[in-house]
Formats: sequence, structure tokens, C-alpha cells
Amino acid sequence: MANITLKDGAVREVAEGTTVLDFVKSFSNSLAKKALACKIDGETRDLMTVIDGDHQVEILTFEDEDGRWALRHSASHILAQAVKRLYGDKNVKLAIGPAIDNGFYYDFDMDHQLSTEDLAKIEKEMKKIVKENLAIVRKEVTRQEALDFFNAEGESYKVELINDLPEDAMITMYSQGEFTDLCAGPHVVSTGKVKAIKLQSVAGAYWRGSEKNKMLQRVYGTAFEKQADLDAYLKMLEEAAKRDHRKLGKELDLFSLHEEGPGFPFFHPNGMVIRNELINYWREVHRQFGYQEIKTPMIMNRKLWETSGHWDHYKENMYFTKIDGEDYAIKPMNCPGGMLVYLTQQHSYRDLPLRLGELGLVHRHELSGALHGLMRVRNFTQDDAHIFMLPSQIEDEIQRVIDLFDKVYSTFGLTYHAELSTRPEDSMGSDEVWETATNALRNALEHRGLKYVINEGDGAFYGPKIDFHLTDSIGRTWQCGTIQLDMLMPEKFDLTYIGEDGQKHRPVMIHRVVYGSIERFIGILIENYAGAFPVWLAPVQVKILPISDKYVDYAYEIKRKMFDLGIRVEVDDRNEKIGYKIREAQVKKVPYSIIVGESELENKNISVRKRREKDTVTMDTDEFINNLLEEIKTKAQ
Repeated sequence: MANITLKDGAVREVAEGTTVLDFVKSFSNSLAKKALACKIDGETRDLMTVIDGDHQVEILTFEDEDGRWALRHSASHILAQAVKRLYGDKNVKLAIGPAIDNGFYYDFDMDHQLSTEDLAKIEKEMKKIVKENLAIVRKEVTRQEALDFFNAEGESYKVELINDLPEDAMITMYSQGEFTDLCAGPHVVSTGKVKAIKLQSVAGAYWRGSEKNKMLQRVYGTAFEKQADLDAYLKMLEEAAKRDHRKLGKELDLFSLHEEGPGFPFFHPNGMVIRNELINYWREVHRQFGYQEIKTPMIMNRKLWETSGHWDHYKENMYFTKIDGEDYAIKPMNCPGGMLVYLTQQHSYRDLPLRLGELGLVHRHELSGALHGLMRVRNFTQDDAHIFMLPSQIEDEIQRVIDLFDKVYSTFGLTYHAELSTRPEDSMGSDEVWETATNALRNALEHRGLKYVINEGDGAFYGPKIDFHLTDSIGRTWQCGTIQLDMLMPEKFDLTYIGEDGQKHRPVMIHRVVYGSIERFIGILIENYAGAFPVWLAPVQVKILPISDKYVDYAYEIKRKMFDLGIRVEVDDRNEKIGYKIREAQVKKVPYSIIVGESELENKNISVRKRREKDTVTMDTDEFINNLLEEIKTKAQ
């Protein structure tokens, strides 16, 4: 008998040689029906894995990320099987077909050019394979057996993948019905588990991502356990397409992107209003939380970047130049400049914590294929801050940073979840330093009672971090805020403070951002609000619409009154029908339209129409202005 420790700590006995699936059935049929894969001692495996001794076992369902990946990975194999059935084994060569965030894809080498009509046909065949409920069977093979099999099938891409595997690599193949693929797995137990499938698009993709290789056809799709969940996801995608910040950015004249500067966004006057309001708010909040603002140069010499570790650990993402024959780098991060500011004077323990904020323009090299509107750019303003503190102040400062995050994100109606990212492979420093820093972040989260997940190996090269993933109005998540605890940079830059004992000591440092990238945060807000910004952020807050030329002077009289109070207001004095003007103001998502005509002129009042509302309300001008100023002041949603 083997002792199996479950996720909740319960220990159950089972006969060795029992599959994980049968083990689950022995104590919960309902869980067995939902189970998609398992983790055995932390490694994700198939449910048909045989129990061979005492282990820790976690059962994975669609609610678990690894469970979803197993289901979607299986869906990619169903896609490949369907394509082979429809277009002939000899006419289709298989490349790779992994699960990805929210779906899966498979790359094919075939002469037939796949179209939207083909996707519908393939999807229909996939649903037939699901209905057949074919068992998905794993088999371990030798390198030679794998090579013989795929050479016989004419699968040259699989042969290349096998030849590139290490000599001691375990090679596995998965079969379902007549279809067999080279794959490490894991997969669900049968094709019948993949109950809801949708193929979404086809695109070109170079083999292994290299332009030197052949262009393949990549079919993208998604899969869910239930049709209702798939329908909800597709509806969300439809809504997301309407909210695309690139589309709305053009329609609302906020920003533009040009081939003369790929990845370097141009902000228009309307976009600058939003940007400046975000910066003004950032400064207001940071003043309240005890930060001082600094500004550091964009270009600094190679020696600095070698000291910080960026030269060795981040060089491929940096831009370089030469000045007087010496190597310089354009900063990809603000932290080394912050170190130099700290070093300009000797600090006492009484000065700490020292909170230095910077709205620093940074440049990072991104591949052209990865660029995406404002979400992935090559230059952006990082709303950085560096907090220098005593070791005894670590937790208080982390809690204070989270308080600041709570204040900022709630202002935009955004909620979040936290993820703790641990030491990556390419990192600096000792195990002891990393363990101390990671435990400090973990303790802060647990003492706050904040739920979090762990991202193994996803920390910065100089320290672990807490990432804050924001949830927008249609349920998507965006990683924005970060708290990174760093005990290494202070060492590298020889930062010190004079302690109570009169001796020099090493401070600890926090790197943190709230917006992350101001450009990206604007993109997120555009999509979150679907371009209909709350009045405090709206580029134009009020549009005054005179019914005819007779009322233009009155419109400008109202405008002057509002303009002098700092309200962003415009008059539409074009010789157009009032219905047209109202519709255009709605399309431009202006929060308030004021209509003035004969009645308004006589009574010295206004008719107000709120965005998304059909009816107008007659109001006293001063009352409207006072209400509006209060709405702006409180940053009402």
C-alpha cells in the first residue's frame, strides 16, 4: 500500500499500481468526473499515471491553470487529428501544437491555404472526434523508436525536434485512435473531455520563430469544459474587440503609431489630457504617502550598468550609443539613477525610510512582432519609486505600498489579485539573501490576509516581487503594480546609512510601480472604460451645443464661465442640426452635452444631457457647474 497526501493534508492509502484516476474514484466520483490532470510531488502528470509509492498528489480541474492547459493541449491534438483526416496524412506535416493562455494552436506545413471556411469544416471534424471519446494513451519510447516512427510517417519537423533533444531525454508519444504525436504531455484521459471547442483564426508562423525557416500555417483556437463558459468567453472577446484601445485611440484622437517610430507612441492633445491627469493624480497621491520626486538622466555610461547587473542580465533588451568613444546605454530602468541620488549624501537611520519617486522615460528593445499599440512599446514612462529603509522597516513599508495601491486602483474601479514571483535562473546573489527577501514578501502578504499565488522563477534578476494583476470591467486581467524587494543593489552600489551605534550599515531597498507604464495604463483604461472616461479624465468634459446661430453668443458666455474654473469645455458652433451635434458628442463619448436655445437664453439656464442618457434635464448653470466640479474633485466613476 502507498500513502497519498492530498492538497488539504489528508492522507489516504491506496494499492500500488492503481492509476491516479482510479484512486480519485475510490473516494469521490464527482471529483473524478471533473478531474483533468494531476500533480505528483509538484509535477503535472496524466490521470492514468500509476501510483508507485508514497507521494503528494493534487487533483487538477478546469479551475486550476495546469488543468486548463492539459485540456487545451489535448484540444490541439484533436485539431491536428482533424486536419490530418480532412486533408490527408501525406499532405500535412505537423510542427508543434501547445496550449497557450486562453487557448491553443497548432502549426501545419501544407500546400492547401486554410481559410475561414476551412476552419468551420475542421471544427466540425474536431467535434466528431470529441464525440468518439477516443482514449488518449501515453507511451514511452526510445530515441530510435521515435525516429523510426516519424521518419516512416514523413514527419520531418518531429524528427528535427527528436534530434535536438538531450541524449538522456525521456521521449513520449500520445495516441488517440489512428493519430499519434510526439509530446511530453500531460493530456486528459480521452477526447470526450474536451466538450466545447472554437477555432478562431489562422496566421503565418515561421518554424521555430526564425525568418530563415519556412512559413507555416498556425491555427488558433480555444477550448472549455462547458459550452456556457465558451459562449461567455466569446462574448467577452466580442466586447474586447469593440474596446480595442488602438481603434478607440484613433476614433477619439488620443494617440497614433507611425512606421517612422515603431513602438514609439505619439500622443495627441486629447491623449495628453488623460496622461497629464494621471500624472497629476500620481503626484497628489505620492505627496500624501511621503514620497519626494526626482529625475535622473536617460543615458548613462557602461560602468553604471555593469555595476547594477543590467549589462550582464538585460543587455539584449537595451539600446546603446557611444559618447567620446565610451560605451553608454539608454536606460531600460530607473533604479541605477536612484542609487546615485542616494549616494550624493550620507544618510542617518533617522532619514529612513527615504521614498524617492520618478516618472522616468525608459527604452527597452522589443521584437517588432511583439509590439501591440500602447500595451507593448519600446519607450514608456515608468512611474517608479525606490524606498530605502532599515531591515526592521521592511514589512511596514510593504504594507504602506499596498495601501497606496489600494487607493489608486479603487479610484479607477479596478480590483486585483496578487502573485508572488520567486528567484529566476538568471539571478544575482546568494540563496540566503533570496530566502530572506522572499520570506519578507510572503509574510507581508499573509499578515495582511491577502490571498496570493506563487509564480516560481518569475522574479527580477535582483530580487523577488509581488505582482498586482488588475481585473477590468469585462473580466480580463492586466499585470500593473509591482513591489520588488532588493538586498543586492544596495550591496553593489555600496549604499550605507549611519545607525544608532554610529556605524555604517546597509539599507534594504524596495522598487515599486503603481501604473507600471503610463502608456500601457492608458491603454488599459481606454479598454476598461470603452473610451467613456469618467469626467475627471475625459479630454472634453462638456460640449455646448447651440440650436442655431442665434444662441452661439450665449453658448460662449457659458463656456467662458466654465473655462475660467478649469473645466475642459468646447462649443460646437457649426451650422448643423442639433440632432447631428448630439449624436457626434455621444460618439466622441463626451460626459455632458449642454443644449442652448430660445428657452435657455430667456431663462438664463441650460438643458443638460448626460452621456448614454436620452433625456435632457433643465438646470441652473451655476448648479450644474458646482455639481460638475464636485464630480471632478472626487474623481467619481
